[in-house]
Amino acid sequence: MKAMILAAGRGERMRPLTDTCPKPLLKVRGRPLIVWHILNLVKAGITDIVINHAHLGHMIEEELGDGSKYGATIAYSREEKALETAGGIANALHLLGEAPFLVLSGDIYCPYFDFEQVKDVLPDNDAIGIPHAPDKRDVCWLYLTPNPFHNLKGDFALNMFALSNEGEPKWNFSNIGVYRPEMFKGITPGESAKLGLLMREFCDKGQVGGELYEGPWVNVGTVAQLEELNAPRGPAAKAAP
Repeated sequence: MKAMILAAGRGERMRPLTDTCPKPLLKVRGRPLIVWHILNLVKAGITDIVINHAHLGHMIEEELGDGSKYGATIAYSREEKALETAGGIANALHLLGEAPFLVLSGDIYCPYFDFEQVKDVLPDNDAIGIPHAPDKRDVCWLYLTPNPFHNLKGDFALNMFALSNEGEPKWNFSNIGVYRPEMFKGITPGESAKLGLLMREFCDKGQVGGELYEGPWVNVGTVAQLEELNAPRGPAAKAAP
């Protein structure tokens, strides 16, 4: 399985830090946010990684290189301007291949997420080996979390591993998901498009699965959150070895 880390955002709420440093390179516990992801992916045997970038993207390439120092192989999808989440994924499809792939945001901190679990969540066949009809099988599998302070209303309802736009309670989308490339085939490379709208479209078709993740997870959106994570007793605090 290949993985894509989304790293093209400007990080407006993290200014002035992001004026001179791309948000995924901001450090938590002595290690850039994006490096936490890379090391955890490699630990799970996911070593082919695609990273998109726009704002200060050259700094990301200079820091990470070809990925060999982490035991990974990194390819870059360069965007002249950020294409939003779905647009960035569609623009990188030629690097991601035809099999389901993992996508996660470069600005979340989830140091204990086990990426081993993502490898078989979108099977082509059912439990007895019968192929799923293309218009019936899940096109993506999303990981949800308890609702953080910045999204108290949540995003999706969850019922027996099926996601829906309606229903209660709703849970927060973690920005971690597995996707089939066919989900993005309607987006022209270079076109800007939002992932949330696309996910909701397929939810209405009954083609989105998912599950709840209740481990440490933070969407690092403000300077205050970054400082809290780096405080001696910050949430999910653990020094980088």
